[in-house]
Amino acid sequence: MGKLQNKVALVTGASRGIGAAIAKRFALEGAAVAITYQASKDKAEKVVHEIQQLAGKAMAIQADSTDPKAIMMAVDKTAQEFGGLNILVNNAGIALYNDISQLTIDDFDRIIAVNVRAVFAASQAALKYLKNGGRIINIGSCQAERMPEPGGSLYAMSKSALVGLTKGIARDLGTKGITVNVIHPGPINTDMNPADGPTSDFQRSLMALSDFGTTDDIAALAAYLAGQESAYMTGAGLTIDGGTNI
Repeated sequence: MGKLQNKVALVTGASRGIGAAIAKRFALEGAAVAITYQASKDKAEKVVHEIQQLAGKAMAIQADSTDPKAIMMAVDKTAQEFGGLNILVNNAGIALYNDISQLTIDDFDRIIAVNVRAVFAASQAALKYLKNGGRIINIGSCQAERMPEPGGSLYAMSKSALVGLTKGIARDLGTKGITVNVIHPGPINTDMNPADGPTSDFQRSLMALSDFGTTDDIAALAAYLAGQESAYMTGAGLTIDGGTNI
């Protein structure tokens, strides 16, 4: 039996990359898993199929993270389908890189909507279902602490805001036995940031370990935070970046 046996999890933005890896790892640990996607229906259904092939329970829910009502609906639908909710992973996020002189107010509003407001909306909606032992896990970025390249002002701001939101929610929910933590990935080999991409050599130059991490690395840390072993950890930011921010 896995460490998440009989648990129900919702992972937002999990049609690919880190979110998909977390969903699959949770399923391997015994959880029933719902994932959200915005437009990549085929990719989301593939993740669900892969979980079901392993005798796991999974479902995909279309939900645009810029729409708080859609995110709240996804929380409700997960709980209704699987009989509750124990773990919420706020993984959906976007990165908008540009010089500060070229960024727009619409860029500002969009990145806050997805990277911060959606986390707030999902977390608040989940409170109807989370009980003692519940988990909220947010996916941040090592760039919340340091920005080594130009163009990342809005992204860094949104992930820094997520740190404060995590700490505040953790304080509010501590007496209920619900933990809230944030994972800060560094360079992870994904479609959005491939290990052979145009900036990969620069990113490696910043690392102590000199190589990109994998989505499974992040999924393993998320599984730890979702399980009983992390019960005394809340309000924490866990950096997993190959030593980028040493």
